[in-house]
Amino acid sequence: MSRFRAAAVRSLLPLALVVPLAACGGPPGADRPAPGAQAAPGFPYTVTNCGVSSTYQAPPERAVTMNQHATEIMLALGLQDRMAGTAYLDDSVLPAYRPAYDKIKVLAGEYPSKEVLLGANPDFVYGGYASAFDKTQGRDREGLAKAGINSRLSVEYCTQGPVGLEQLKTEIAEVARTFGVPERGAALVQDEQRRIDAVTARVKDRTRPSVFVYDSGEASAFTSGGSGIGNEIVSLAGGTNVFADLKDTFGDVPWEKVIERAPEVVLIYDYGGTTVEAKKRRLLNDPVLAQVPAVKNRRFVVLPLSSAVLGVRVADAVESLGRQLHPDAA
Repeated sequence: MSRFRAAAVRSLLPLALVVPLAACGGPPGADRPAPGAQAAPGFPYTVTNCGVSSTYQAPPERAVTMNQHATEIMLALGLQDRMAGTAYLDDSVLPAYRPAYDKIKVLAGEYPSKEVLLGANPDFVYGGYASAFDKTQGRDREGLAKAGINSRLSVEYCTQGPVGLEQLKTEIAEVARTFGVPERGAALVQDEQRRIDAVTARVKDRTRPSVFVYDSGEASAFTSGGSGIGNEIVSLAGGTNVFADLKDTFGDVPWEKVIERAPEVVLIYDYGGTTVEAKKRRLLNDPVLAQVPAVKNRRFVVLPLSSAVLGVRVADAVESLGRQLHPDAA
């Protein structure tokens, strides 16, 4: 089972994550400044994220990020000096962020154990997938709060309904505000929107091909549903996700459904140990898929999975997919 399959399964458990905690997410009295202390400019700041309310008297100083898109949001906001550790890349960080990333301690190749996480002495833990806060591994948000550690989960995993650019703006803006740099968040959001608007303007009058997202799967297809940012990326790039009616970020569908919906394009997510070429071979060598238009015509497009989640690569993904779906667009 891939980490994304696990994340998708865990995303079905939002009620376990959205039980409101004490206002600070820390021990009693942690919300209150010390007598005579002066609050940092713009603080205290209270935010409710995925049902957990936290009040910050000052920006976090020792953040730990888990999952690449959370890490890259922090780096895009220039917050590497506030990071005590990071974990779980899907592929290489963007070249622009590499110098900053290389100065941050990597706690684990995947998720760190509770002991390793706490050993970094964080005051803030930021997870990109619900699986980052796995209670069975001792990393649940309630447990962290009891240890006086605030946390954040990407809103992609607690939004009711489809995730789109409004959630991306919320994610970036709230992280920036938490760290006392709202102007950086506003500039980043503006740049993402500008780039996306340029793509949508180029493809708006083009015929929209039907797209099947192939993440992984043998006995069934693990695909992108209609609830995650991946569905919005396909739409903004000028395509239509054939499984937009799947009410989840990711999910399994039978191959019979893929055949029935006859996609014109297969979008392959590139990550992990299975190469894009291996995924193409799996589709091309399956006789039951031979008459699916995308397979028959060998029309494959590719995105790194790190671009298809709620993070700073959304504009990159829309630009790349727009070029692949509509290569003749000006």
